[in-house]
Amino acid sequence: MPTPEWDIPANLQPNPADYSFDLEHALRSVVGLRANVPSDAFTAGTLGTERQGNGVIIRQDGLVLTIGYLITEAETIWLITADGRATPGHPIAFDSTTGFGLVQALGKLNMPVMEFGDSDALPIGTEAIIAAAGGCHHAIETKIVGRQEFAGYWEYLIDNAIFAAPAHPFWSGSPMIDRAGKLVGTGSLILQQGEGKKRTDMNMIVPISLLRPVLDALLTTGRASPPRPWLGMYAMDSEGGLVVGGVSDTGPAALAGIQAGDCIVSVGDEKIPDLGALWRKVWAAGHPGAVVTLRITRDGEPQTIRIKSADRGSFLRGPKLH
Repeated sequence: MPTPEWDIPANLQPNPADYSFDLEHALRSVVGLRANVPSDAFTAGTLGTERQGNGVIIRQDGLVLTIGYLITEAETIWLITADGRATPGHPIAFDSTTGFGLVQALGKLNMPVMEFGDSDALPIGTEAIIAAAGGCHHAIETKIVGRQEFAGYWEYLIDNAIFAAPAHPFWSGSPMIDRAGKLVGTGSLILQQGEGKKRTDMNMIVPISLLRPVLDALLTTGRASPPRPWLGMYAMDSEGGLVVGGVSDTGPAALAGIQAGDCIVSVGDEKIPDLGALWRKVWAAGHPGAVVTLRITRDGEPQTIRIKSADRGSFLRGPKLH
């Protein structure tokens, strides 16, 4: 499994001499991750069948933290250590609430463990490192440029997300490391702000503080909390309000008749101002199976559509036992 040849520009790489901890040793905790997903898996069409990213070792027994979309429905997972060894891994959990994923190495990794830091204590302006597997040449010095709620079009919402720039180009599952050498977050997305020459690329980082209270549950049951109502609807903010960008072909929204281009006015009688409010209102409906009433406009005409929600997890392949 050869690693593509690339380096972060030298002026953006962290200099080990600038840190009070052994940076090169700490970066050996970062592993490459390759996952293969069956072509008929539910997420194959949106996330692909061959997924690459990173993870970080968080326990001596080879437990690796990554971002969950890399391992969702994965049939095979390989972890590539700093010394070039490829070790098979088993997906333990994907938490759709936080976005984290956990992989258990099925062999000895013999690499350092990265301790958790305090992501809640990181204000805007804090310097940090985002690291892909491969040492300092694959790490970037960055700065926290925002702390705020993040709502994703795929029925996802977290409070106090971390936004960092400059962005790491290979962010998926890459750990964010604070000035003390501790893990404070996991790379999820790259976003653009502004246009043209004024455009800024930044990474959205899921704070490690979201993992602490749910880690034990993920390890013992594979999920952190009861499933939420899921619609299978991709919505986004636009200048005219909330718009449906698409639907999962076999999901509840599609079955109920929701179409791309529909404008969402309210859930029940409550008007919805933004994407975060939409998901909160959907989840407040109760458990999967609860009916969610959407009031929409389509081609300027108002409509009311009742959607029987579902458990997102019931559409996904479970991991094979080893």
